[in-house]
This record gives sequence, structure tokens and C-alpha cells, in this order.
Amino acid sequence: MTVASRRSAADRREEILAIATRQFAEGGYRGTSTEAIAREAGISQPYLFRLFRTKQELFLAVHDHAKAHLLEVWRRQAADGPRETALERMGKAYVEELLPDRHHILLMLQSYVACADSAICEHVRARWAETVREVSQLSGAPAEDVWRFFATGMLLNVLAALDVDVATMDELAS
Repeated sequence: MTVASRRSAADRREEILAIATRQFAEGGYRGTSTEAIAREAGISQPYLFRLFRTKQELFLAVHDHAKAHLLEVWRRQAADGPRETALERMGKAYVEELLPDRHHILLMLQSYVACADSAICEHVRARWAETVREVSQLSGAPAEDVWRFFATGMLLNVLAALDVDVATMDELAS
């Protein structure tokens, strides 16, 4: 296999993951059909299942892809200044870079909903724990601050899902 064909296969996989992210974000695990994902990607459903053996495998690949992107942004922020302010920079990046990607946020929420399936739940729970551990290590922040960071993030996710402008929150709370 040539480098060009490997790159092309990798690009194709990225394209399918992007389509599946949007589809799962909007329809959830149970409400999304692999047929619709394959059709939008311009491939056959059997080809999709050659790349991802099951719908569950595709869903988990999409979840892992989204988590990897999240951690990439946070790692970059943690490395871009003093450790004492890493958590603050990571939070700012979440609001500025990640929160505007509605499909990414909805996909994360749909991942928690999909925990009705025990295999998905085990996977998502493990990734959640890895994420919390990594944020703790990157920031060196006390556990209380890390939990506040994640609690605030979940509130922001809910607001994003509701399509509420975070900037208007002070107005809503008063």
C-alpha cells in the first residue's frame, strides 16, 4: 500500500467519523442508522461495516475521536503557561474552542445517554475517568477545583444543548 493510499484511507476514515459524529449527535445511538451514515459518506453499508464492524464500534470510535480532540486542546493549553493557571486556560479554551462545536457537545451528551447499553457505559465511564485523571495531572489543581471545572463544563454543555448563549447567563440568573 502506498503512502498516498494510506493517507486517503485515513482521510476517508476521518470523513466518516465527522459524518457519524453529526448523525449520532443529532439522533443519538439508538436513533441513528448506519445506513444514513453510509449514504451520506457515499459508501455502502457493508463497506462501513468493514471499517467499523458494528454500530457500537462506530459509536465508540466517534466518542474516542471527540475525547481525543478535547484532550488535545486541553494539553495544548496546559503546556502554554504556568501550571498554576492551567485549569483556567483549559476552561477558557473549552468555552472558546470546543463549546461552539454544537455537534461535539451533543455527541458527548448522547454518549452519556447511550450508557443504557452496559458495554457503551463501561467504555464511556473509562474514558471519563481517564479525562478527569489527565486534567488533574495537567493542572495539578486540588480535587475540589477539578470537580468544579467538570461541573461547570457540564452546565455549559447543557446550556449549549439548549442553544442558550453563555454570555446571557448573568442576565438569566438575575
